[in-house]
Order: sequence, then C-alpha cells, then structure tokens
Amino acid sequence: MSEASVPETMAAMQLMGHGGVDQLQYRTDVATPRPGPGEVLVKVSATAKNNTDRKAREGLYPTKDRDEVASFAMGGEPTLTFPRIQGADVAGRVVAVGDGVDEGRVGERGLLDFNLYPDDRRDINLTPDYYGHGADGGFAEYVAVPSDQFHRVDNPELADAELAALGMCSYQTAVHMLNVAGVTAGERVLVTGASGGVGTALIQLCRIMGAIPYALSQQEKAPVLKELGAEAVLDRSDMESFTDRVMAETGGEPIDAVMDLAGGTMTDRFIDTMITDMTRRSTYPRLSIAGASAGNVSEVLWTRIYLYQVQIFGVSHGTREEAEQLVAWIRSGQLKPVLHGAFRLSALREAEEYFVNRGSGYLGKIVIVPDSEWDDHGAPYAIEAQS
Repeated sequence: MSEASVPETMAAMQLMGHGGVDQLQYRTDVATPRPGPGEVLVKVSATAKNNTDRKAREGLYPTKDRDEVASFAMGGEPTLTFPRIQGADVAGRVVAVGDGVDEGRVGERGLLDFNLYPDDRRDINLTPDYYGHGADGGFAEYVAVPSDQFHRVDNPELADAELAALGMCSYQTAVHMLNVAGVTAGERVLVTGASGGVGTALIQLCRIMGAIPYALSQQEKAPVLKELGAEAVLDRSDMESFTDRVMAETGGEPIDAVMDLAGGTMTDRFIDTMITDMTRRSTYPRLSIAGASAGNVSEVLWTRIYLYQVQIFGVSHGTREEAEQLVAWIRSGQLKPVLHGAFRLSALREAEEYFVNRGSGYLGKIVIVPDSEWDDHGAPYAIEAQS
C-alpha cells in the first residue's frame, strides 16, 4: 500500500483523561498518522493489553505521594497527555515508509519494540517511556513508529494475535528483571504473579537461560505453568506456611533470586525464602521488583536487608539489546505465546472490565484487534463473554 492510499482518518480508542473506563472513547474519525523520517507506518492487526494500560488510565503511578493520581515522568515533564491512544505491544504490517527507509519494507509483518528510548544507547534505558503512554500506541488501525524498532517476524506458525501476545512490554521487562539480578544457569528463581504476562514470560526465559523457576499462583493453573517450564507451583492462597513449602520443593535449598510482581505485605515472605540459611548460599540474595499488584507499600526491616546483604533491583522496561535478543528467541521458536483471547477494539471498555474481574481460569494475554481486522485476526480467539 502506498502512502497515498492510506485513509485520511482511522478508528481508534482514545483515552481522554485519568479515571474509569468511561474515559475511553471510541472514534472513527481520528487523523491517520503519517510516517516521519526514519519511521514506518504500521497497519495494526493486534495489540496486546497490559496492566500498565489500566494503571496509567487510573493514575496509579505515584512517585512522591502514595495517594497522588498521576503517571510517571522520569524525564522531568509528564509525557502522558490527553487524548492518548494506548496500546504498547503492536503486531501488524508496514504499509508506508518515511524518508530514509527502504520501500522494500512495505508488506513486512513484525512486532514493535514498545520503548520510547531517550537516546541511542543499547545497554541502558534510564528514563523509560513507551508507545501508548508518551506517544500514541496500537489501540487504533494505524501507528507510526521508528523503523529500527519494528522487528520483522515472519514465523508462519504464529498468528498475528499470538505474535502480539509475545510483545515486548511483558517479555522485555521479564528479561531485564533476570539480567539486572545476574541470574545464571542452575539458580533457583521464585516467580510471583506467575500467571500474568510477565510471569509466564519469566518462566520461559528462566528455562532458556538454564535457571529453575518456581511459580507462585493458583493451583488450578499449575498444569499449564508446569508445561511452560515451572519446576513447581506454590499456592498463593496459603502464605502462612509459604517458606516451609518452598524449602520442601527445593530440597531445603534457598531461593537464589526472587522476581516479584506482587509487593505489598508478601515482600517479607519472599525475602525469607532467600535468607533462611545463608550458609547454603553461594551468591547474594537478589530481589527484582517490577510490579505491586498486592500493594504499593511494603514494610521491611532494613536490618534484614543490610545484614543479609539483600540486593534489590527496581525494574522498568529494558534495553535495545534485550529487545533484539527477544526477537531472536521468537524467530527461533524458543518463546511460546500464552494467548488468553481477543476483544474487538470497539469493545476495549469491556476488555478492561473483563481483565479487572478475571476469574481463576485467566492465564496469559488479552489482545485487542481493530474491528476492520476482526474476521482475519480476532475471531478465532474471541473471548466468549463478548459473543
């Protein structure tokens, strides 16, 4: 498709401000973006939904006052302005290119590296921001993105919805959690929030790296999580005996590193699994945290941290190098999509409600498919609640 044949307007879901799902407005007259120099225009076929979409909408990213309704602004000035098109994990096809981009890329299917990088450095990302937050994302029919961040993925065995489910927001966060903690082959890793997008990514990535993942989740999800690679699944409904149960699964060996997506009152218990017997350790205890689904405030005795030399890493997003490594693993078939189902773009409000009220059978990712692409890319994965 030449740029001349791209429609002037498109359908998109716009976020109009902080608040509930009523702030999501579906429109069919939004101006279609045009690719600038070094950019490609992508016709969106599927975009995975992430918890950050909800948290940004509700203003749940305070960095000073715990009761603040705000989004993050690591670069100083807020980048979430309204209206905003959310959606970070975009799969689709190039339909037009900007100046300086090879026209041979038109028709290419691929996956977006969702980051808005502050500079060209490949191994560090100090002010993380992303498409769908600091710039318009994929809850629309078209999106314009940097050509070097739209990675070609041909793999015919992956449907577009499945490719979106492998999106960088979850997988790049997961690989960065493991990398900053220096996780190596043979180490025992506790994964909290194991049934979500980052959790299922962590389980798979541990196995690729040769580490041994232990998952915290609901027991009815244990068979699927073990199939993904979990060594054992610990029941999150019983936290009183948690440390003892972990030790029983590991044969009395401590957890080497915790990948925490929960926070809250459980942080102390996760630390316990690493420090019960320091004489059996060969490395420092390490806690990577990239979420706070169980609470944004934790009470921890600092003496427990410094006397046991617990290393704590805050993780948000990742680097260009990690994005490229993930694409290589996807292309080689080492990473498998965990797709829960699909909603139409016009039903994004219903998708958000479904996600918040998801039942015990929920596992993996929800993808959002433009209504114009539904028959080809969404209908085979339609969630029963919307039919």
